[in-house]
Amino acid sequence: MKITRVLLLFILVFYNCKEDKSQENQLPLMEDKVKTLKYAEGFNILQSNQSTTIEITKAWPKAEKKYRFLLLSKEQASKITYNKDDYDGVIITPITTSVVTSTTHIPALELLGVEETLIGFPGANYISSEKTRQRIDEGLVRELGKNEGINTEVLLELNPDVVVGFGVDGVNKTFETIKKAGVPVIYNGDWVESSALAKAEWIKFFGVLFNKEKEADSIFNTIERDYLAAKEIAKQAQHQPTVLSGAMHKDVWYLPNGSSPEAQFLKDANVNYLWSDTSGNGSLALSFEVVLDKAKAADLWLSPSYYSSLKQLEDTNSLYTNFDAFKNQNIYSFANTTGATGGVLYYELGTARPDLVLKDLIKICHLELLTDYTPYFFKRLN
Repeated sequence: MKITRVLLLFILVFYNCKEDKSQENQLPLMEDKVKTLKYAEGFNILQSNQSTTIEITKAWPKAEKKYRFLLLSKEQASKITYNKDDYDGVIITPITTSVVTSTTHIPALELLGVEETLIGFPGANYISSEKTRQRIDEGLVRELGKNEGINTEVLLELNPDVVVGFGVDGVNKTFETIKKAGVPVIYNGDWVESSALAKAEWIKFFGVLFNKEKEADSIFNTIERDYLAAKEIAKQAQHQPTVLSGAMHKDVWYLPNGSSPEAQFLKDANVNYLWSDTSGNGSLALSFEVVLDKAKAADLWLSPSYYSSLKQLEDTNSLYTNFDAFKNQNIYSFANTTGATGGVLYYELGTARPDLVLKDLIKICHLELLTDYTPYFFKRLN
């Protein structure tokens, strides 16, 4: 009887210890802390004492699904159990190899000093950065074809730790194929944000992915400070020039609506954007007659689509010559600031560095301000 009691006691202790161990390894369903973001609304960072979760709340416009990605170190992954159904992917850190799919992702990698992880990119000719272009030329970054149809065979051969993708209006079938093969794909929705600083704050998304949170916070704080300082300088301007933007595609003139990030840049630069009182999603689509009636005497014409010279504008449509800004050669564009293979630098770096974009606009629109500054993206059309 005594032996039986001892055996029973041993079994109970063993069972309880095993149960306690199981509970210790169980990942908590509720995260303890949500990291505060100043501007960005498309993602959240949730942290507990055991793990970090990135939640993508707006991967593309009108996205209804939230995507959750669990970040674990190799050590954590070997000790912690979790319910895979609670997450859209698990990413093991530190990340040593990566694939990104938009040129707007390149500056974040470089600013954080993790560009050497990049091993593949779709449409590498669009990349302008000299640092990453050198890695491409050295064969360290593989070409993956086009974004709409990534070469999955090459990508799966590379087998990166993570793919940073983006969706335009829904789930990308190519990304689903990559996920099924065991490569985690996380969506980046920086382009969906409604303000320039919100887009720039997505560097914190990359900071969490690459264990560079403090560095990302510091970089963003510097960009934010410089942007807000430039905005204050713009308030000193004595005159608000009138501004026209955009150009025609076929018979429709597309230009930013007054609530867009582009219009916000113009507001912060302290200019009179002629369509600042409009709002809505996407660009305004107007007839030539409506634009000419309102903007014929505009002082400046900014960002005339992809046109790179006055002659190209005139050759495409002689009606453009009716604007005073054309006659006075006061048209500025970022189209002529390109990388070695023709990629437009603005499309790559402009999202990450809104402070430079704002300073460009202030310098162009208020010649008396920022006297020692040379525009980074925008140039006058010849």
